[in-house]
Amino acid sequence: MERAGGSRRLSIPSTQVLEEQAQESDDLTDSEESVYSGLEDSGSDSSTEEEAEDQDSNDEGKRKGNSLSKKAQARMASQKKEQVQCQSLETDSKPSAQQELPLKGEYEEDSSDEEDVRNTVGNIPMEWYQDYPHIGYDLDGKRIYKPVRTKDELDKFLDKMENPDYWRTVQDKQTGADLRLTDEQVELVQRLQKGQFGDVHVNPYEPAIDFFSSQVMIHPVTNRPADKRSFIPSLLEKEKVSKLVHAIKMGWIKPRKPKEDTPTYYDLWAQEDPNSILGRHKMHVPAPKLRLPGHEESYNPPPEYLLSEEEKLAWEQQEVAERKLNVLPQQHRCLRAVPAYARFIHERFERCLDLYLCPRQRKMRVNVDPEDLIPKLPKPRDLQPFPTTQALVYRGHTSLVRCLSISPSGQWLVSGSDDGTVRFWEVSSARCMKTLPVEGVVKSVAWNPNPAVCLVAVAVEQSVLLVNPCLGDKLLYAATDQLIEGYVPPEEERLQPVTWAVAAGAEHGRGVRLIIRHGKPVKQVTWHPRGDYLASVLAADGHTQVLIHQASKRWSQSPFRRSKGQVQCVLFHPLRPFFFVATQRCVRLYNLLKQELAKKLLTNCKWVSSMAVHPAGDNLICGSYDSKLAWFDLDLSTKPYRVLRHHKKALRSVAFHRHYPLFASGSDDGSVIVCHGMVYNDLLQNPLIVPVKVLKGHAPARDLGVLDVLFHPTQPWLFSSGADASIRLFA
Repeated sequence: MERAGGSRRLSIPSTQVLEEQAQESDDLTDSEESVYSGLEDSGSDSSTEEEAEDQDSNDEGKRKGNSLSKKAQARMASQKKEQVQCQSLETDSKPSAQQELPLKGEYEEDSSDEEDVRNTVGNIPMEWYQDYPHIGYDLDGKRIYKPVRTKDELDKFLDKMENPDYWRTVQDKQTGADLRLTDEQVELVQRLQKGQFGDVHVNPYEPAIDFFSSQVMIHPVTNRPADKRSFIPSLLEKEKVSKLVHAIKMGWIKPRKPKEDTPTYYDLWAQEDPNSILGRHKMHVPAPKLRLPGHEESYNPPPEYLLSEEEKLAWEQQEVAERKLNVLPQQHRCLRAVPAYARFIHERFERCLDLYLCPRQRKMRVNVDPEDLIPKLPKPRDLQPFPTTQALVYRGHTSLVRCLSISPSGQWLVSGSDDGTVRFWEVSSARCMKTLPVEGVVKSVAWNPNPAVCLVAVAVEQSVLLVNPCLGDKLLYAATDQLIEGYVPPEEERLQPVTWAVAAGAEHGRGVRLIIRHGKPVKQVTWHPRGDYLASVLAADGHTQVLIHQASKRWSQSPFRRSKGQVQCVLFHPLRPFFFVATQRCVRLYNLLKQELAKKLLTNCKWVSSMAVHPAGDNLICGSYDSKLAWFDLDLSTKPYRVLRHHKKALRSVAFHRHYPLFASGSDDGSVIVCHGMVYNDLLQNPLIVPVKVLKGHAPARDLGVLDVLFHPTQPWLFSSGADASIRLFA
C-alpha cells in the first residue's frame, strides 16, 4: 500500500510469519500471564466478538464506575485502537488468498507496562497493614481488602496433611493471597538455598580471559589518559610523613632494640622472690630439704647407737637398698680424727639427679570442718510425737514372748509365747482378759485387719488356728461366728495342700473356730488388708513353703511352682495386688493379678529376718541378723536407698506406724530404736530418716533380746515383746 506521493511502503507479512505469531500468542495463556504479571484478564483477545464484548464492558464500566484503574482502561483502549487500525489495514489492502493480516495488536504481548491492579500501595513495608482488614488503596482511593482467612490451627493442620501442594504454597505479602510456586520457581529456590546461581545456564567456572599477558604490547589495553594527580605529590602522604618526623623528634617513636643472643642462666631452685625471675612461675614448687644428720652420723655417737660385731657383719652382708642406715656408726676421739667421707660426691650427684629428674606436684590442702560433712538434720523435739518413756508392762507369760498383734480398734492386744499360751490383753489397763492354751510353741499371731470381723490367726506347730476371742462388742463377735457357721461346702471336693477342720468340743469353747492343718511346721501367718485372705510360711523346702488361704471359701493354694530359696517371711501390699516374699538374701515382689515377678530387691544383707511395708506402699524396710536395717524406695531402685547400722546385734523385728511417720526396730541387744521416716508426695524429694529415740527396758536372756515390735494403730505408742517374758508399752 502506497500513499500519494509517498515513498514509504508497508510490508505485509507472509502467511508463515503470521502463523508463528498467532501460535506464540496462543502459547501465552491467561494463567501464565496471571502468574508472572499478576493481572486478572486485563488483556484483550484476538477475536472480533470478544473485542465487541470488551468494548461493551468498557463502556458499561465507564458508566457505572468500574473498579479498574484509569491506566488499565487507557491501555485497553489503546489496544482496541490498534486492532481497529489492523482491521482498516485489512480492508484497504485487499491481500491475496495466500496472505493474511495480523489479528492482534503490535504490542499485545509486551508486558513491560503491565501493573498489578490488585495492589497499588507501592514498595512499602506491608507490616503497616498488619492490624487492618485492607491491604492498601487503589488509584480511585478505594480500599483493597485482604482475602478472607477463617482457617484456624486445626484447618491448617488438615490442609497440611491433605493438600499435596501445601509445601509449595506461599503467601504473597502484597496481596495476601496464597500462591502456588511452579516447578521453575521451586527449582530456583532450591538452587539459591544451595548457594548456586539462580540461572541454570550460568557457568561459574568459565575459563578466565587473560587480558594482561606477559608479552609487552605496543598499544595500551585502555586508551584512558593518566590522571593529573599521578604527576603531583600526594598531600595526605606529606601530612603523614610530617607527623611521623615530629613524633621521632619528640621521642614518642623509638627504634627497636636489637635482640641479645647471649644466654641467660639463673638458679633453678632459687627461692620464690617476686623480684626474681622465678616470680612469673605461679606453680613453682620449692625443692625438698635434705634430711638433717642424726645421732648415728655423729663422730661421737651415744653407746646405744654403736653396732656390735654381729650387727656390723649383718649390715655389711645386706644390699645397699635394704640397709636401714646408710652410714656405719663409728666413734672418734676428736673432730680432727674424723676421716673424709668416701660417698660425699656420689650422694651429692644423686641429690642433683633427684632435683633434676624427679617430678613434683603441689597438692592443695583442703581444710574441711568435720561438722560440715554431717547432714543438717532436724532436732528430735521438732519431730514429736514419738514414744519416749515406758508406760506399762504386761506380765503373765512364763517364757519368751515371740509375737504380738493388735486389734484394728487398738483396744485389745494378743501375744504368743513359748509357754504354750496365747494371751489377750486390754491395752489401757495391761489386764489379761483371756488365756488360750495351745499344744506347742506359738510362732506367730495376726489379728484380722477388717474391723467387721473378730478373728485371730495363731500359728502353732503344724497348724493355723482361727480364734474368735469373744472380746468387745457382742454383736461383732456373734456376727463373726454366724459368718463362719454359714459356710456351704462345695458339691465336689477339691484337692488342697492343707486340711480345713471345724473345731468342736473343748476347743470350740475356748474360742477356736477353724483349724488349718499343714503337715509341716508353720513359722509365720499374715492377713491381707481386706481380711479375707491370709498367707502362711512353712519351715520346709520346696515350692510349698508359702500357702495362701481364703477363709470365706475355706480354700488354700500354693502360688509358686518352684522354690527360689528359703523363705523367711511374707507380706501383702496394703493398697495394690502385690505380694512380698523375703528369702535370705533378697525380697521378691510378685503381681498377683498378672501372676508374674514384678521386682527383685537386693538387700545386701546376709540373712533377712523381718520386713514391713509403708502404709503408702512405696517404701519397704528389712531387718537382718547381721545388724542392718535396709530402707527401699520401690520407685527408685532395686538396691537399698539407706542402710542403717544402729544396733549392735541381730535385728528380730521391724514395724511401720499406720498414720505417723515413725518406724521402729527391735534387736537382741535389748533396745528398740525409734526413727522418724517422713515420705513426701513429691517424687523428687528423698525420704527424711532421722533416729529420734533409743528405748531400753528388756533384759536379754538366752542371748535373745527384743523379739517383736508393734505400733498402736491410732496412737504414737509402741509395744515390744522380749526374751524376759514381758511385754512393754512405750508412750
